[in-house]
Amino acid sequence: MAIPADIQKRAEAWLNSPFDPDTQNQVRLLMQKPQELIDAFFCDLSFGTGGMRGLMGVGTNRLNIYTIQRATQGLANYLNQQKKTGKVVIGFDSRHHSKEFAEEAAKVLAANQIQVFLINELRPTPYISFACRFMQADTAIMITASHNPAQYNGYKVYWSDGGQVVSPHDIGIMQEVEKITQPSQIHLSNLSNPIIQQIGNSLDQPYLQAIAPLQIFPEQDHQTGKDLKITYTSLHGTGSTIVPQALTQWGFDQIYLVKQQCQPDGSFPTVAFPNPEYKETFTMGLKYMLDTKSDLLIATDPDADRIGIAVLHHNKPILLDGNQVAAICADYLSEVLSLEHKMPARAAIVTTIVSTQLLKSIAKRYNIAYREVLTGFKYIGELIHTWEQSQEGYHFLFGAEESYGYLIGTHARDKDAIVMSCLIAEIALYAKRQNQTLQDRLEKIYQTYGLFQEKQFSMGFTPGKEGMEKMEKMMQHLRQNPLKAIAGIDVLYIEDYQKRIRFILEPKKEQSLELPYSNVLVFGLKDQSRLIIRPSGTEPKIKIYLSTHLDSYSSLEQGIDRCQTHLNALLASFKQCIV
Repeated sequence: MAIPADIQKRAEAWLNSPFDPDTQNQVRLLMQKPQELIDAFFCDLSFGTGGMRGLMGVGTNRLNIYTIQRATQGLANYLNQQKKTGKVVIGFDSRHHSKEFAEEAAKVLAANQIQVFLINELRPTPYISFACRFMQADTAIMITASHNPAQYNGYKVYWSDGGQVVSPHDIGIMQEVEKITQPSQIHLSNLSNPIIQQIGNSLDQPYLQAIAPLQIFPEQDHQTGKDLKITYTSLHGTGSTIVPQALTQWGFDQIYLVKQQCQPDGSFPTVAFPNPEYKETFTMGLKYMLDTKSDLLIATDPDADRIGIAVLHHNKPILLDGNQVAAICADYLSEVLSLEHKMPARAAIVTTIVSTQLLKSIAKRYNIAYREVLTGFKYIGELIHTWEQSQEGYHFLFGAEESYGYLIGTHARDKDAIVMSCLIAEIALYAKRQNQTLQDRLEKIYQTYGLFQEKQFSMGFTPGKEGMEKMEKMMQHLRQNPLKAIAGIDVLYIEDYQKRIRFILEPKKEQSLELPYSNVLVFGLKDQSRLIIRPSGTEPKIKIYLSTHLDSYSSLEQGIDRCQTHLNALLASFKQCIV
């Protein structure tokens, strides 16, 4: 395979100073593997839904100390242009090179006369969001690839409100990063620079104090918390640094750690993927759960922003998916705060367009405002900030994504598995006091609102240039050849967020969409089922979300079977349409 001249030139630039000898040797090896070289150098790693994320390795399209330095120099230039006070918090997770990348970012910022608060012990992503607000920093950087496989890492940027950077700042930072075309443009200091302050675990107590008021029944939880047995695994990530402490503070001290998985390790040796969305990830935790007869199993992903749950129901473990946990939390908050007369005025639930519509029904029943945003928790954080700036704003009650990310409180502006571990434990104890489990509460929700079922499917593509092109072609094909029916069911409307238009098919009509531009297609069917297609912002895959709803059913088992059969038929039909 011939290597394009521009890519060859890019790669050859890495064979000289300031690139270190080991990097130069790795580039020489890549030159013997043309396709790998092309993938590593065909573009610059760019900011996606939450910053910069990609495979680790040498090259402009990989995460390494040089791409970290480049991104940070662009960020520094933007901050200095904005005439900010110049304070940045930096944190990192348990992945390979995360601490090294965090230190490189600190050295670049220090060289640009920007004060750095380097949390030099691994901590969760939501903790860094909180730290940004608590330290009144202009920005925060979190080195993490969240739940992605071990070969990935990432660089998340937060703004002064603690939310992930959004427009116009994300565009401004990207533009500044793109201007960095030569290593000579990057300024570099060293870790001994006094402008870098290493702060260790000093923010643990402020964080725990910030979430304490979110507990609804502190007295009851402390009196009877010992009655709830919890198995906890951090999946080799950051959660073990603070989740057990948070649970104990809320009165839940019967915690059984999956010790092997509570050891931070960037190789994630006991799981194929450190992602609580995959049931295989729970194998070791479920064994501990059964051995200890725990009521609840909590699994947090490597940066502890996502949380997965299993419940012991009639002595059998049941895994709850992201939509089910979201519904249980929304229902509990709505019910209990209403009963206790603690519901805030103008309370609001916020979720994403790909999450369960059950949340909409719950909000309507309790007269709570309901808002949908694009996929990505940064849009939930952005809405919280917008409401805070307005006298007419809503009171944020709960935010949820189907991908196992949730938030209560405004101490952080990203999904927070730490505080959610505590809330879910409280809900489980509340249920247990009524001789119920979380599964019982879920079944009661279905009896009240009807049966909502969802399914997700990911179409994987080859990492690199070829895979990206195939993904784009598939989305183009769907736009140019819109589906009129799926599994024999007529399509009523198509929402194209790239055009911000809803196309109603019969009678033909167009309506504008309020949400920002995004590469998302929604197919709404005659039977109220939905099919949503979007490329992942972090991995080479296209995600397909399917949902359906039954108002009535003879038994839960029969209803679920009907829904899942229907969802499988929709997926099979869709896959046939795009082959």
